[in-house]
Amino acid sequence: MICVGIFFIFETTCRQVYRIVGAGIFLEIRYEGVYMMKLSRQYHDSLGRQISFELRLNIISGDIPPGERLSENQISDQFGTSRSPVREALKTLAQEGLIRLERMGAVVIGLNATEVEELYEVRNLIESFALKRLVSMDTTHLVKQLEITLDKMQVAHRYGNDEEFAYLDYAFHESIILSIHHNRIQYVWDGMKHIIFAVLLITTAKRFERKEDMTGMIAKHQEIVHSIQSGEKEQVETTLNEHYEDTYRSIQSLL
Repeated sequence: MICVGIFFIFETTCRQVYRIVGAGIFLEIRYEGVYMMKLSRQYHDSLGRQISFELRLNIISGDIPPGERLSENQISDQFGTSRSPVREALKTLAQEGLIRLERMGAVVIGLNATEVEELYEVRNLIESFALKRLVSMDTTHLVKQLEITLDKMQVAHRYGNDEEFAYLDYAFHESIILSIHHNRIQYVWDGMKHIIFAVLLITTAKRFERKEDMTGMIAKHQEIVHSIQSGEKEQVETTLNEHYEDTYRSIQSLL
């Protein structure tokens, strides 16, 4: 197994674990008992959101299993903070259905296969609705934005940057959803997007670890852009459904 970081490449078994250090999110590489870190993209602007980001990743990946008790005091000690941002993080995760709040902490519920399927069914419905709306809209700016994102995905793939690739994949689809400026759709998306992103981070890391060729996936995204440009509702729906089926099959085999 090869774990690729910005500064280190080890041809050995290693484990990637996300940690919060100061105001940034770091990726720890565990190698023969030594921890080395690379600076990662900062995804959130508050400590509470950063804590929920890490806990979410570890819950969905199974590193924190269902039934595990989460203590406010232990988490606040781990992150060197007060209990206030920890409570904010736990409240967010409870709203997402990943934990059940209890006095001074929580119990992990996790995310099972049925819930992942439901999550992606709702995502597909939202994105399908957005793409159909775009047929009657000026998509010039959106298409340019998506093309730039695809170029960046190719670069991330070329250099083996799984985290950046996952982020760009997420950004591609979110750009489509937000481009129709539909308040209710955005409200539904906001309630699920953090789990979607966590799933993408975890599964993309595994696909890169297996040395999967991601060019086909990038090509599927390009087909979505072409369908938007075509202005044909049937082509838009067919292309998205094919992409959804491919994506969900991959996730089933990786989570």
